[in-house]
Amino acid sequence: MDSKLVIIPTYNEKENIEAIIRKVFSLEGGFHVLIIDDGSPDGTAQIVKGLQQEFPQTLFILERSGKQGLGTAYLTGFRWALENGYGFIFEMDADFSHNPDDLPRLYEACAGADGAAISVGSRYCSGVNVVDWPFGRIIMSYGASLYVRMILGIKVYDSTAGFVCYRREVLEAMDLDNIRMKGYGFQIEMKYTAVKLGFRLQEVPIVFTNRQLGSSKMSSGIFGEAFWGVLALRFRQINRKQ
Repeated sequence: MDSKLVIIPTYNEKENIEAIIRKVFSLEGGFHVLIIDDGSPDGTAQIVKGLQQEFPQTLFILERSGKQGLGTAYLTGFRWALENGYGFIFEMDADFSHNPDDLPRLYEACAGADGAAISVGSRYCSGVNVVDWPFGRIIMSYGASLYVRMILGIKVYDSTAGFVCYRREVLEAMDLDNIRMKGYGFQIEMKYTAVKLGFRLQEVPIVFTNRQLGSSKMSSGIFGEAFWGVLALRFRQINRKQ
């Protein structure tokens, strides 16, 4: 089962959405794209629907009412991917901070009998590879991953990374209904859960570039959820889905 689905959550991404979709479809490897749009008032969903006329078999969209959180968007996408038989499921941002050219590298890290169960596009596994971020935000992001390693004891240099490839069996083994964090803490919870279930994770070095168009969805509340959520994770029992 070699089918590949790239899940891209969106909220007000009209400046980026057509370009990111076309870029993914220009790659070799037969990637499909699923957009999860949280009721963008700027017309993002309408742009995607227009592109579906051009890509009817490979471009899909699920529309939700209002901003419901990054984590719930991905969980919705994961369930859809499993129901539709995809073997490799990717997370990626819409704003080109994740370079679509790295998608084949994430896939290659998971492909084959000896491939990892999860590959992570990592900003920090080979130094600090971030372009055009304020210094304070780099410190906050890098410090968050240090905090996660200290509290949870997992050897992941970029635990908050949102550029990820999962083999199907990882998501099938997880109790997705028990994933609780909704913001960027969701990324930590997913990686921790997978590692605790015994899956091998491999970090793939990437260069992360701050968005050039549109506005960031980052907030202090997102970091607060992650801080306290990591402490709670430390004491939670992680079990395979029954």
